[in-house]
Amino acid sequence: MADNNTESRRRVIVLGTGGTIAGRAARPADNVGYTAGQVGVTELLEGIVAPPGVALQTEQVAQADSKDMSFAIWRRLAERCAHWLAQSDVAGLVITHGTDTLEETAFFLQSVLAPSKPVVLTCAMRPATALTPDGPQNMRDAVAVAATPGARGVVAVCAGSVHGALDVQKVHPYRVDAFDSGDAGPVAYVEEGALRELRNWPLSPPEPARHCFVRMQQIEHWPRVEILMSHAEARGSLVDALVRERQAGAAEPVQGLVLAATGNGTLHESLEAAALRAQAAGVAVVRATRCPQGRILPAPGAVLRDAGALSPVKARIALMLELMATQP
Repeated sequence: MADNNTESRRRVIVLGTGGTIAGRAARPADNVGYTAGQVGVTELLEGIVAPPGVALQTEQVAQADSKDMSFAIWRRLAERCAHWLAQSDVAGLVITHGTDTLEETAFFLQSVLAPSKPVVLTCAMRPATALTPDGPQNMRDAVAVAATPGARGVVAVCAGSVHGALDVQKVHPYRVDAFDSGDAGPVAYVEEGALRELRNWPLSPPEPARHCFVRMQQIEHWPRVEILMSHAEARGSLVDALVRERQAGAAEPVQGLVLAATGNGTLHESLEAAALRAQAAGVAVVRATRCPQGRILPAPGAVLRDAGALSPVKARIALMLELMATQP
């Protein structure tokens, strides 16, 4: 752990988890053939000047490629966030993270923390060793957001945009502005260290979040929830296989299914029939639209519930936390 300007009264804590922002490549011109999670978070802060009256302090929580994100890292990260958020002199948090699962981590943290202070995930699409890395500017912008009075909730900062945890999605595999909030739009823009706010900060009810936070600490094996996609010629055989595995007494049986549905939550008839069989067998089933914008509007007579505006990956987290809350 490291800090600078320690005599300041307000702190922004920067938690490192790895990702491309901490990646190294063999050649400066290589923006894709790198190894993620190589540079420590303290080194990433070199050259970043804190806003007036703010001290920066770092902690390395993990050092991973975010495509390999695990429940163990999520649990540890949530615990460290809760620890720092409880400190009265901490203005906010910054989390360095890989881009691949950033939207999942953001939604998870909003769900279990519902923070009244800003928790800012930031990232990079180019490694730290690139000719023109995007990480330093993203880090500078993230610190500015975390130190802004009135900011709150879990957000992601990338390429000058501030995206809310409920809406943010990665929408491009290599552009530096790889994130978008769909038709909801960003929460704010960072313009030379100052925020131009556009809409409300993310807000979640605190009591359900507190219960989820306690449960995730108590449960060793989190509920298994799988995602399957509806498409042309989709079949229900994978759903049936998961149910058979569950009925055979698998060590980690499937407890929930999220179906990435077409359009307004529609499913191929074969997949829908299998999903209904799974639901009858005790598996929780939720439909989420695979469309990158919009939400599922409730249809009369729907037997399988929908996830509203949540993407399939976020619907999976929401269902997992719901199942976790009901476990003995």
